[in-house]
Amino acid sequence: MGKKPTTNYIIATVMAFNAGTRKVVLKARGAAISKAVAAAVMVRDRFLPGKVNIKEVKLLSDKVQGQGGRERTVAAVEVVLEMA
Repeated sequence: MGKKPTTNYIIATVMAFNAGTRKVVLKARGAAISKAVAAAVMVRDRFLPGKVNIKEVKLLSDKVQGQGGRERTVAAVEVVLEMA
């Protein structure tokens, strides 16, 4: 997940499932975490109701290079969606 609108990620996820993919992992860190959660819930509840389940949610932390070359820790999440 990145800076694009949440609907872009929802459409890409739905298209992947419609193409036959059985599992999609949405990964995000920092401020994009809310987009990943919103996309997962929208796919499950609105776009493919009864067909997709949220199988797993992993809470992680990533180390990234901050300004001035300093390393900092950023919260991250992985949401695993699977066909029911």
